[in-house]
Amino acid sequence: MLETLPRYRSYLLTVWEERRRDPSLPAVWRFSLEDPHNGQRRGFADLEALTAALQDMVASEQGSQPHSAAEPGGQGRDPWADA
Repeated sequence: MLETLPRYRSYLLTVWEERRRDPSLPAVWRFSLEDPHNGQRRGFADLEALTAALQDMVASEQGSQPHSAAEPGGQGRDPWADA
């Protein structure tokens, strides 16, 4: 009998502040996610874009079947395959 593993994703989240040349304008926050397994990185201009990308990743996983421990790469589909 094959053991079914739960799906998971882990990412390194980096958040930084970018200040504008004009000091009267507010600084903006930028975001990036890096997959520690393959080093692939995606950048996001704002929190809304980051949140939307995470929601898309979770939604794309909703329809896929869990992988068994015996399957190579038993962590599911690459969420950045379309990035």
